[in-house]
Amino acid sequence: MDVIVVGGGLAGPATALALHRIGAAVSVHETAAPADGLGAWLTLAANGLDALAPLEVAGQVQAAGFATPRMAMRTATGRELVAFDASAPRPDGFRATSIRRADLYSVLSEALASAGVPVHHGRRLVDARPLPGGGMRAHFADGSTADGDVLVGADGLRSRTRTLVDPDAPAARYTGLLNVGGYARGLDLGRPPGVMDFWFGRRCFLGTVTAPGGDTWWFANPPSPQEPTGADLAADDPEAWRPRLRDLFAGDDLPADALLEATDRLFAGWPTRDLPRVPTWHRGGMVLVGDAVHAASPASGQGAAMAFEDAVTLARCLRDRPSVPDAFRAYEALRRRRVEAVVRRGKRTGDAKAPGPVGRWVRDRVAMPLFARHLARTARRDRPPDAWLTGHHVDWEEPVRV
Repeated sequence: MDVIVVGGGLAGPATALALHRIGAAVSVHETAAPADGLGAWLTLAANGLDALAPLEVAGQVQAAGFATPRMAMRTATGRELVAFDASAPRPDGFRATSIRRADLYSVLSEALASAGVPVHHGRRLVDARPLPGGGMRAHFADGSTADGDVLVGADGLRSRTRTLVDPDAPAARYTGLLNVGGYARGLDLGRPPGVMDFWFGRRCFLGTVTAPGGDTWWFANPPSPQEPTGADLAADDPEAWRPRLRDLFAGDDLPADALLEATDRLFAGWPTRDLPRVPTWHRGGMVLVGDAVHAASPASGQGAAMAFEDAVTLARCLRDRPSVPDAFRAYEALRRRRVEAVVRRGKRTGDAKAPGPVGRWVRDRVAMPLFARHLARTARRDRPPDAWLTGHHVDWEEPVRV
């Protein structure tokens, strides 16, 4: 089987590695130049590491990042509302891992190179058409083409493949939050390494985690009712966010000023979007994975993990089902319900980051105490509340029978 993977971010390389493992001849085609620099960071949930295990890169990802086993939620006064484990207990011992996005990309890229999977940069997909004898031909903006039995769209939120699969496919939804962050060098907040603190400021949400060595990785989610345009983002100077964030956190008992003072360079301004439901996941020889088909808000903590689960699930289906259409149907049946639940969860969590005064009172005085009691009850029953999510296991060896 020859497979064209469109998109070289995270979902595309993981899918290519999984398809290579089943013996497919794979090529990856990416619009942008190779990733460079530190850039933003993410926390990969334990179930994401589980999905990477059969691709033999989970260990490298853990080594490139650091374990983030605990989370705590705090008010604008710094008061702790609730603390809990970031992952359900797992037999394999995997725990949530914080890692720079560029480092995660490098692990996947090196694995592709070791496997001999070609990656072509500067190729923007413009069209895809069925071939007379079966399969697909991808047409790129630079005039090049690629032929394959299957075309996998791993091209993200603005997926061109999604519109080729279904011209009426929905566009991503703006969630009302922006993203700013950085790495505060040598800043000691007095928190143990690997504990993710979520601070609910009165006007802005803040997340921090202390890395081994003493740096603090952080992000903020300034609310913005109006989604910035591409021109707005291009014209926005990341440094302009320093005074904006100071204003947003003024009056809160949060370490925002210290973080900004200790941060050399900000990555800033991009909007948060999600995809609530995509009606059509595949057509003919084309199929969608990752953010192209079910983008979740970063508040879900599951974006990369869901993409990696897609990758190994699609490969298993193509390995075990008798035809490509049958494999695509099995893949969708195995994934749709789960990923749509994650998108809904991410939207609820994101909405809690920037409520009005009444919403803050309900969150801090009602919702969070209820959540804490729920955690205590489930702990007594030895049934973690997120077992369905972070305890999920994709069994690579188990035949697909859907």
